[in-house]
Amino acid sequence: MNLNQLKLFYLAVKHKSLSHAAEELNITQPAVTKGIQRLQEYYEVPLVHKLGKNMELTLAGDNLFQIAKKIFDLENIADDCMTDFQSENLKHLKINASESFGAYYLPEFINRFNVKSPKVRVTLEVLSNQLVVENTINLKNDIGFVSFPVKDRKLNTIEIVKDEIVIILGTSHSLAQKKQLKATDLEGHMIIMHEQGSYFQKMIHDLLKANNVSVTMPITFSNNEAIKRAVEGGTGIAPISKKVAAKEIESGKLIALSLSSTALYRTFYMIHHMEKHISEPLKQFMNLIQQQ
Repeated sequence: MNLNQLKLFYLAVKHKSLSHAAEELNITQPAVTKGIQRLQEYYEVPLVHKLGKNMELTLAGDNLFQIAKKIFDLENIADDCMTDFQSENLKHLKINASESFGAYYLPEFINRFNVKSPKVRVTLEVLSNQLVVENTINLKNDIGFVSFPVKDRKLNTIEIVKDEIVIILGTSHSLAQKKQLKATDLEGHMIIMHEQGSYFQKMIHDLLKANNVSVTMPITFSNNEAIKRAVEGGTGIAPISKKVAAKEIESGKLIALSLSSTALYRTFYMIHHMEKHISEPLKQFMNLIQQQ
């Protein structure tokens, strides 16, 4: 078997396009077609029902594609591993994180890491939880941080931080004089929430449902800063991680009240691909996170 022909087949199926495979390898489309045909001749079994647009795999083709994916994933891992033996100045950590952890926790860790390893370049990309998981599974980052437990056999998931969820409100709000809140105290109030479908929103919905509490939730935001500004402006109240609102609470712009009867916590997790090579800089960074 010719590995070049296997790569032609793999990329054509991955991109669902002969032209995209040709472009990635800097060859002509007829060369891709010919390579796949020769691969079929080698195995003496059809791999695709037809070439070109809407290419469909046979059962044999699908099995070969899964094998090819493992081979070329390992090729990427080998490339990453060898990079670690290059000049110290080329060391690079690619980190993906959800908004809350990326904006309010990681900068402090990255600053501390930079003091110890100033020659390591760190790139932080703040994404949705789902994109962080997808990128980690597809080996597009070195490490990921999310706000829900991930169950995937390809990933190692480690619980790292728990933060209390509090209700934030403006200083003139009718609930501002209370010391703590019960879930039933939220009855009838306007609650500003995270975007529809978020893990955080589901947690709050479950709490309200369990206590038969009815609230108004016409406003949702995908950004913590927008939620805090809306609460400051008197639009409503909002459940949020205490760390996220720490500056505003300390300065007196917002009041934070705990839920007395049902304390809620938001847990953050570190995720890492089981087959991803753990470079020395990555090992140091992971240890720093786990020792906090």
